[in-house]
Amino acid sequence: MTEPIIRVKGLRKAYGEREVVGGIDLEVRAGEIFAFLGPNGAGKTTSVEILEGYRSRNAGDVSVLGEDPASSGREWRSRIGVVLQSCTMPGELTVGELFELYASYYPHANSVDETLEAVGLQEQRSVRAQRLSGGQQRRLDVGLALIGDPELVFLDEPTTGFDPSARHHAWEVISNLRELGKTVFLTTHYMEEAQFLADRVAVIVAGQIVSEGTTQTLGGRDRAPSDISFTPPAGVAPSQLPPELALAAELRDGRIHLQSQHPARTLHALASWAVDRDLDLEDLTVGRPSLEDVYLQLTEGGELRP
Repeated sequence: MTEPIIRVKGLRKAYGEREVVGGIDLEVRAGEIFAFLGPNGAGKTTSVEILEGYRSRNAGDVSVLGEDPASSGREWRSRIGVVLQSCTMPGELTVGELFELYASYYPHANSVDETLEAVGLQEQRSVRAQRLSGGQQRRLDVGLALIGDPELVFLDEPTTGFDPSARHHAWEVISNLRELGKTVFLTTHYMEEAQFLADRVAVIVAGQIVSEGTTQTLGGRDRAPSDISFTPPAGVAPSQLPPELALAAELRDGRIHLQSQHPARTLHALASWAVDRDLDLEDLTVGRPSLEDVYLQLTEGGELRP
């Protein structure tokens, strides 16, 4: 079995008496996109900075690309790419000059032209960094993280400030990294982003990982009851449904909701009841809890406050 790209065991970090990371374990496999989610103050950024070698730890074993980030050298750093939450580049340099400069730092850098194309900045090659829009600045950050042909890429909120079109373009770029055999460690506040990109997800709350799995299994999402909802006809209350349905029915936001582990049976009973009374079930929908629903359940009350 291939050794994990990232292996963490019992990681702890405290500032004075305040422990912000409380003994977490996780593994990231080669070639996957791993999303690390959590509310502000949960220990997410601290954990990532330890993995990147920018912050020390109090306890635990950490291996990234087979080395301890706390004692790794320049050769190890050339194998990773990092996109921080916010970066400031020399505004007087052009996009092309920045790519050429960063490429010179690495022994086996990617082609500047190909990297510019990958992040959609070909037309901005001669534009000074200070004149880029917010979304273009973020593309620049991602491109500079990729120019060294890293094996592992840390992306911290990579699409913050992007409009929907730019965000989807960035997702395609990130998704293509998987096809190139890269491993991606992603932090994001966009559940749609995690849903689209991640092979696996971990959620950290108050310094503890509370759930880990695929986007389909996280928090037992795959085992959660389906939610069947519809706008009731005028004058129809949940209590008027068949007895076996009325017990599970709830009126919420002007819609009747039914939680069911057997949605096909529930739909059959509901449809038969409506047909017998010549009623329409407007806006009928069936679905399991979304990833955002599960995330909110897992993190409720998890944000740390001073």
